[in-house]
Amino acid sequence: MRLWSLHPKYLDRAGLVAVWREALLAQAVLAGRTKGYHSHPQLGRFRGHPTPRRAIAAYLHGLWLEANARGYQFDPDKFRKYPGVRRIVVSRGQLDFEFEHLRRKLKSRDPARHEKLSGTEQVLPHPLFRVGAGAVADWENARRK
Repeated sequence: MRLWSLHPKYLDRAGLVAVWREALLAQAVLAGRTKGYHSHPQLGRFRGHPTPRRAIAAYLHGLWLEANARGYQFDPDKFRKYPGVRRIVVSRGQLDFEFEHLRRKLKSRDPARHEKLSGTEQVLPHPLFRVGAGAVADWENARRK
């Protein structure tokens, strides 16, 4: 499961569709509607939020906005819209790590998008997140070991 902290505008079509599906699964997990993925480390960011289900809905809303702008038909009835959800802090190190991880994926999957992103100077977060100082997240480091 990869719930990107990056703004969804950086994702290619395959990445956007995949994260939409993963976020829907995360929503089901947080609502107690599925048995799998309960201990997935990325869900900790949402579980630590004062309103986890609203946070994942806000995450889905951000993905839906990007998909809609591209003319994709993601179903907005799959989540509720909650205005004013408190943003989650993502470290600059995590955001930069994810951006490079995405670029490695795009090098073979979508070379044109890979090239387009090569000039990116300041990586923006998904609208649910705000950037803070820090290194790569502990849960990310644990996955790499």
